[in-house]
Parts: sequence; structure tokens; C-alpha cells
Amino acid sequence: METRFGSANEEMRRALARVAPGTPLRDGIERVVRSKAGALLVLDDGPDVLSICSGGFLVDAPYSPQRLSELAKMDGAIIISGDGGRIARANVHLVPDPTVPTSETGTRHRTAERVARSLDVPVVSASEEMGVINVYARGGKRQLQEIGRLLERANQALQTLERYKTRLDDSIAKLTAVEVEDVATLRDVAAVVQRGELVHRIADEIETMIVELGVDARLLRLQLDELYGEIDNELEHVVADYVPDGQSVQDTLAEMSRLTDDEVHDLRLAARALHRIGDPDDLGQEVSPKGLRLLHRTNRLSGDSANAIADHFDGLSKLQRATVDDLTAVNGVDAATAADVRETIARVTESAILDQYN
Repeated sequence: METRFGSANEEMRRALARVAPGTPLRDGIERVVRSKAGALLVLDDGPDVLSICSGGFLVDAPYSPQRLSELAKMDGAIIISGDGGRIARANVHLVPDPTVPTSETGTRHRTAERVARSLDVPVVSASEEMGVINVYARGGKRQLQEIGRLLERANQALQTLERYKTRLDDSIAKLTAVEVEDVATLRDVAAVVQRGELVHRIADEIETMIVELGVDARLLRLQLDELYGEIDNELEHVVADYVPDGQSVQDTLAEMSRLTDDEVHDLRLAARALHRIGDPDDLGQEVSPKGLRLLHRTNRLSGDSANAIADHFDGLSKLQRATVDDLTAVNGVDAATAADVRETIARVTESAILDQYN
């Protein structure tokens, strides 16, 4: 699934994928935990990593879970190649920048977080007493959970996603209804943008769980794909209908993604992200769509043609009144395409009105 979240989240997913169930590295880490030993693993052997290594010894041997388990009996850190195929060094003392902030208390975890933050490399730490496994990447931290517990959390998240998606679908249906009657307000649009962001955040968290579960996540993947579907595309079309010229759809979505979990519930902030002319706090003001979202429902209509039609008619209300002859006046639109557009708009308009009054 595509993500609109930043590179920090993607870096964490890449790190989680390397230690997911079914991988040789996870096998080795679990051997270490079962033996009641601790471990500090740096999953990169680049020059920056080697520059903070002190002591230890060169291993330069193919990676194997058994070899990792044996080397972890020593106190020092283990350096593993970026591709995971080789153990580079063992029993190493790491000397990261001591000024790098860390929220950890234990020595091993503090070192792991500082190395990950200062060098931008993935680091794994396993505590000796508690058997807690933490993954650090790009300033983020994730504690690996027992597979059964993680599956339970993922299933709960799927149920939450289903509820939020139903609310989003309701908001989109309401928006369509008021659009075709030319009575849409900024509140209607902001509600869709807000709920779309909430759905995306839940789906994004489930995606991370799927990566973390590895081979145990096949069913979750199917369920997420079925639920999430084309939500991002639909949301992009809604935003494209209302952002002014010069404002990028992706900029609006990125602005929404930067909101905190509390802020995203504020409809006024969702309205402001659209950067429309006028008072963004006046949620009751009437707004008019360009008609792009309805045009994109027409089969075989390219994105360029949809944009050309929307620009030509300058609004959905005019587009609804357009005849086939009016549509063929648009450059690149032939009679067959014009008829399809007419049929699609008529069908959507009729369906939206019927749904509203049923």
C-alpha cells in the first residue's frame, strides 16, 4: 500500500521487514532471547558505523542464526552487513555521539537509540533480563510483540478501520448528493478530507503491523486490501475538485498528514488545508466542485481529458447541463466519449438524489 507518511515511517518498515517472523535475522534474535542473553545489533556496516566502533574483532563470515546466537554471548555489539548476509564484527564497543537525545534508561537501549538517531541506520536491541526486543530507525522506536498479541491488535485495528471507512463512505455519499444539487458547503468537503485522513492513519498502522508480522500476515493483507481499496484515489479526486489553481493535491494531503491526532479532528484545520480563497473558518460557506471526481468515474476517460473538460465548463453545475455537442467541443473529446460522460453524470446525479431521499 502506498503511504503518504514520511520517510521515517518507511525506514522503520524496512527495518521491521528485516526482523519479521520467517526471516533468518528474527530466527537468530529469538535464539538469543531464549538463551537469556542480550544483544545489540547494528544492521549496517558502512564507514559511518565502523567509525564509532572500538575494540571487538573482525568476523567477516556469512550470517547464520546459530552464529549470531553464539556471538551474542559476548557483551559487545554485533555489526551485520546492510544486506543481512554477513556478520562483519562482534564484541564491539560503540561510541555514538553522547549529545544525541535518548529517552531510554538501560545502557544497551540508550546506545541503540543514539546510534540509530546519529547515523540513520537501523539498530536492534534485546534486553538480557526481560527479553524485550526494540527496533530503532530514523528516530523512531518499535517494540516487537509476541505474534499472537500482534495479530489480536491488528484484527482490532481492522474492525476500527471498517467503522471509520463506513463513516467516510457516508461523508462521500453526502458530498456527492449536495454537489449535484449545487448546495455543497466547505463543511461537507472538510468532513471528507478529515475522515479520509483518519482512515489513512489507521490503514497505515495496520500496514506496519503486516510488515512486522512477516509470513504470518497473509490474511491481514487480503483484508486490508479489500477494505482500503481505492480510498486514496477517491480522496485525491475530492481534494482536486476544490483546491485552487496553484495548490497541489499532494501538498494538501501532506499538510493533513502533519497534523497531530488531536488536530486532525478539527474540521477547520482540514478546511484550511484546502487553501481556498475566503475565510477557511466559515464552514457554512457554499463551495462548487470542478467536477473532476464525477468525470473520473467515466470509463476510458483519461486524466488529461477529464482536466480539459473540467477547465472548459468551469464547474460541475455547468457540466451537468452540458449536451453531447457541448462536450465534443472540448479538444480531444469525441462523440462516444461525450456520450459516456453524459451518461455517467446523469447516472451519478440520479443515484445521489435517490440515495438522499431513501
